[in-house]
Amino acid sequence: MVSRSYSNLLELASGESPSFGRMTRRIPRIMTVAGIISDLDDDPSASVCSDPSSSSIQKDRIIIVANQLPIRAQRKSDGSKSWIFTWDENSLLLQLKDGLGDDDIEVIYVGCLREDIHPSEQDEVSQILLETFKCVPTFLPPDLFSRYYHGFCKQQLWPLFHYMLPLSPELGGRFNRSLWQAYVSANKIFADRIMEVINPEDDFVWVHDYHLMVLPTFLRKRFNRVKLGFFLHSPFPSSEIYKTLPIREELLRALLNSDLIGFHTFDYARHFLSCCSRMLGLTYESRRGYIGLDYCGRTVSIKILPVGIHMGQLQSVLRLPETETKVMKLIKQFGDRGRIMLLGVDDMDIFKGISLKLLAMEQLLVQHPEWRGKVVLVQIANPARGRGKDVKEVQAETYSTVKRINEMFGKPGYDPVVLIDAPLKFYEKVAYYVVAECCLVTAVRDGMNLIPYEYIISRQGNEQLDKVLRLEACTPKKSMLVISEFIGCSPSLSGAIRVNPWNIDAVADAMDYALEMAEPEKQLRHDKHYKYVSTHDVGYWARSFLQDLERTCRDHARRRCWGIGFGLSFRVVALDPNFRKLSMEHIVSAYKRTTTRAILLDYDGTLMPQASIDKSPSPKSIDILNSLCRDKNNMVFLVSARSRKTLTEWFSQCEKLGLAAEHGYFRRLTRDAEWETCVPVTDTAWKQIAEPVMHLYTETTDGSTIEDKETAVVWCYEDADPDFGSCQAKELLDHLESVLANEPVTVKSGQNTVEVKPQGVSKGLVAKRLLSTMQEKGMSPDFVLCIGDDRSDEDMFEVITSSMAGPSIAPRAEVFACTVGRKPSKAKYYLDDTAEIVRLMQGLASVSEQTVNNVS
Repeated sequence: MVSRSYSNLLELASGESPSFGRMTRRIPRIMTVAGIISDLDDDPSASVCSDPSSSSIQKDRIIIVANQLPIRAQRKSDGSKSWIFTWDENSLLLQLKDGLGDDDIEVIYVGCLREDIHPSEQDEVSQILLETFKCVPTFLPPDLFSRYYHGFCKQQLWPLFHYMLPLSPELGGRFNRSLWQAYVSANKIFADRIMEVINPEDDFVWVHDYHLMVLPTFLRKRFNRVKLGFFLHSPFPSSEIYKTLPIREELLRALLNSDLIGFHTFDYARHFLSCCSRMLGLTYESRRGYIGLDYCGRTVSIKILPVGIHMGQLQSVLRLPETETKVMKLIKQFGDRGRIMLLGVDDMDIFKGISLKLLAMEQLLVQHPEWRGKVVLVQIANPARGRGKDVKEVQAETYSTVKRINEMFGKPGYDPVVLIDAPLKFYEKVAYYVVAECCLVTAVRDGMNLIPYEYIISRQGNEQLDKVLRLEACTPKKSMLVISEFIGCSPSLSGAIRVNPWNIDAVADAMDYALEMAEPEKQLRHDKHYKYVSTHDVGYWARSFLQDLERTCRDHARRRCWGIGFGLSFRVVALDPNFRKLSMEHIVSAYKRTTTRAILLDYDGTLMPQASIDKSPSPKSIDILNSLCRDKNNMVFLVSARSRKTLTEWFSQCEKLGLAAEHGYFRRLTRDAEWETCVPVTDTAWKQIAEPVMHLYTETTDGSTIEDKETAVVWCYEDADPDFGSCQAKELLDHLESVLANEPVTVKSGQNTVEVKPQGVSKGLVAKRLLSTMQEKGMSPDFVLCIGDDRSDEDMFEVITSSMAGPSIAPRAEVFACTVGRKPSKAKYYLDDTAEIVRLMQGLASVSEQTVNNVS
């Protein structure tokens, strides 16, 4: 945990004058929040608001949070205990900052250092990093870091996200609750560090990757309106894989505490949305091109955009004299000897497919003897980021395969495979890119992988390298890529030869095809790739993400927010300021002092839970309705989508209850009254068109059913697979709208339903008719209660709200339009669930019982 002496970064870093030199805006002191104490609270001169000039020239500020800071650290060689810190130029986080531009936005980094810092040195190191680099180091005790990073992140999350199930203890490692607790503890420490520098009303927070997936919950719990983005740089597995994770819901809910969640590809986003649908019952939709997921009144946006490379950095490395020298050496080593270089650059881990690539190289030499002595595969193996038995096994298999291939096909002065497993400097890798005729990236699963992008830009080169490569100034450039279908950059490189890395023969054929391809074709493919990669760089990616984050957070200030739930189930409800929970005391008080009341109730999802298998009303519900109906001041109407036959059977004991069936097409004021229609009787010949179409979708969608009513037909997919049912419903909706275009009906989608019904029929029409009937009888209500739970009930809410200004409702009437659950609605009030609705109705019924008893 953070030491007490270092509880305030501003005080530590800047003494009397808190500033960052050129910075136009200071890091604020700790905000006054429950549980967080600021050492400067009693000093008015230290307040962020005390400097009137700072607000006029302040820049937007973003706090970038990741497992590692973009900083390299090493001990001074003079024997002292001091440290030397430098920027890690290869860090994506640093490149991201360059892409945003120093003039537009100020960046603060929060993360760990690669080196262990002794507790006695942590304050000094923190001060140096904050003053010099605007970095806030997160210090985790070595044991905690090991269990958090090497334990939970690398042994459990990382394999599972790369589709590796822990079928045995040797494969990925079984779930370990203590490692999960370490992961949560580490995320909590990250949150504490962010608390020390954040200005929650203004700052944006951008969290990176799977190491910090529960961090959004800790931040949202402290600041309900925090502007929070999260980007996942690894794959997100399909729901069938992800659902095996014991803490699956905790991670999903934690991610949903972000405002914007980013993924490299549509597949990863689709898998995440499918998990939210299947495990949390959440729905999502595309609005003006943006994918939005409704979560407790908040809209969580989904961003799909692959990251790019830092063009400026790579081009500067291409201009280095060291790069030029290395390219010359490689040309002598390969080109001048008539060798064609194929290149692989991968981390030494189980998902990069190095051994499969080597087997494909072996197959190429077996099937195409003409390439023996000519083609060389240079495989650069970067050190593994994780550790364990699987890494050692990959290394052993790689070494043995290389040895076998070289013994089989090698000859004096020629080894078909050159394995480089020593760390290389970046300019050396770039030199290999420049010389390689084809780059092979055949990972079996990878989040993004920027190696192909770097290769393309390196092959574009520059004038100086053209001279080294003996190319004319106007010679078109060329590059060839053989890439796996299972890596994130694959969809954006349409000119690459895509392969299934598990298919050794197909990869070998792809290598041969890349070598044999005509020069003009190689040039066309390279041009296409270069245009994409050069315009979709890391700056484009970062700016696009932040623009979407700003757009998503735009209405934070005007929403009412409050937290619910405990632990990692915590979430924030965000609603319009005028939308509030219906108070029992408030409505009972209004009920008692009014004399003419209109009560309109939906049934399914309101008086009866949607999940109930037996949908018929309970004796308790019947008693409540009868108590309300016996009160002569009440006009009670049940408005349902169900058929009049069903409603007649279910509510036969309710003598004075008004019923509206099939969304109000039929209605009757009391049990003994005749059913009447709200609109002219229509011909239902259209059913002969609609029903065969619905039957077609029912046959192909397991779990779906058709309900045939007198005037409507409903296709229900409540028991079908959520994803497939939703997909089929959209298709059915389009199909029905097409074939019924000339019929007097409307096609509407509801909660797990697609319904065809006569035009002009809606629950709003029932509400309007009821209020008109009461007005005609001289009984304009001074109390109106309308409760429902889905889209069809919104029509009632709209009519009730709009009627408040008209003659059908008494002046200064008490009007309560109430929806079930916290969600965007035209209703002004909400109650959480059907149990609360029943308690409310029971309370009103008891008031009516007392009134009736007093009168009698």
